Amino acid sequence: MTPPTTTEAAPATSAPPAPRLMSLRGRAPWHVAATLAVLVGAAFLARHHWPVIEAGAARLAGADPGWLLFAATATVSTWACSALAQQGAVTEGLPGARLVAVQFAASAANHLLPAGAGAGAVNLRFLTRCGLSVPRSATALAVKATAGAVSRGALIAVLALAGPGLLRLPPLSTVAVAAAVLVAVALGVVLCGPLRRASRAVLADVRAVHRLPGRAAALWGGSLAFASLHSLVVIAVARSLGLPLPPGEVALAYLVASSAAVLLPTPGGIGSLDAALAISLALVGAPGGMAASVVIGYRLLTVWLPLIPGLVVLALLVKRKEL
Repeated sequence: MTPPTTTEAAPATSAPPAPRLMSLRGRAPWHVAATLAVLVGAAFLARHHWPVIEAGAARLAGADPGWLLFAATATVSTWACSALAQQGAVTEGLPGARLVAVQFAASAANHLLPAGAGAGAVNLRFLTRCGLSVPRSATALAVKATAGAVSRGALIAVLALAGPGLLRLPPLSTVAVAAAVLVAVALGVVLCGPLRRASRAVLADVRAVHRLPGRAAALWGGSLAFASLHSLVVIAVARSLGLPLPPGEVALAYLVASSAAVLLPTPGGIGSLDAALAISLALVGAPGGMAASVVIGYRLLTVWLPLIPGLVVLALLVKRKEL
């Protein structure tokens, strides 16, 4: 028997690592670019709004730390509630710890793009990574958004009925109301077909979710808790600054303002929610300066303080190919 030649004796398993190494090298620049992009975006956003951050920090320096700690705890809890609602919007099981991390990262990404596009893109990518198709993932996001809107409306109705006269809307001109109705009708006519198809898909997923009591409880419980906890953050900040308003009025002011801010597609509601919340607090009796301080405190806790850590988590999730 002749001995094997050098070519024949060479191991057959030595070749595959090269293509894999080249593939990893090809992907690395994209992950580095994504990481740098989100960090640069965070720095630009913070620099652009630095006067707001500085003024809010100075005013909150004299606030009650106990109430601020309560507000911070409620803020952290909102991400777990958002994860619970997202799990309730799909019949498939999702990895719990990663889902919470994704909600934290999505809340940061939401402040870089308008109208919730940042959070939507992050969640859409995560759901597709979990094995859902793009249409199914988009429908799951729509189910969650619908449950959130219905929950917010239900809380507004309960608070308004519990305290008659609390819901005081600013006077609106007939022309403005008529124009808004005409715009809504025009959009309905133009988007009739796509809206009908989207509604069918959402209703189908809603029925599928409600066949599983656990999923339905997660969807509605998470949605209600999310809106309630954000209201608690505003209430706690108001208490820390000594704002003498009943908690129900402050919660109602926040819920109405957040519902109105959805109509204005600014990144994370920055600007639209700030103005709407300040106006709402003024309508329920808060002095103008105090209302502005509450808004700044709420924004510091829910936007600026978690922003950099949230974007770091987002970068890590991208790097680990979770997104």
